[in-house]
Amino acid sequence: MNEYKRAPVAISSDAFFFEKDKSKSILILGVGNYLMGDEGVGVHLIQEMAKMVLPGYLDILDGGTGGFLLLNCFEAYKTIIFVDATIDGKKEGTISLIRPKFASDFPSALSVHDVGLKDMVEAVYLMETKPDIHLFTISINEMTPMTIELTLKIEQAIPDAVELILKLTEKLHADFY
Repeated sequence: MNEYKRAPVAISSDAFFFEKDKSKSILILGVGNYLMGDEGVGVHLIQEMAKMVLPGYLDILDGGTGGFLLLNCFEAYKTIIFVDATIDGKKEGTISLIRPKFASDFPSALSVHDVGLKDMVEAVYLMETKPDIHLFTISINEMTPMTIELTLKIEQAIPDAVELILKLTEKLHADFY
């Protein structure tokens, strides 16, 4: 019997994503290109979190390579946590937390969609309301076009990244909400 990996499902933790007040919620936004191997780790992480029972104050969203299409999230949430891949020369699977305020705060080689993400963050800081932004990066060695498979080290980094994200969201929720 042939085993096929299940195609990704668009993930949002509620069906009416923008129809309720999100001011006391935290958004976990996984970004990346699912069809570029390890570069899609942010999307894979959201797929894993979708299988979990999460606190009511957490929303998750597969942002893909959405760029400016995601700007409405910044109006709805006070706190947003991005998850993305980076080619930064660190050991494959290294998880880092960055607090970006400007495009220059991002790693120099974020990933294939870095211009859109960096430009989007610059645009957010021109908006009247500015969310608290956190960026978890997972270091990758390369992008592999036309594959949805992750390398073993990147796949193994996902549970650790989820644990770090959940710890941060617990602290943020306790401190600010």
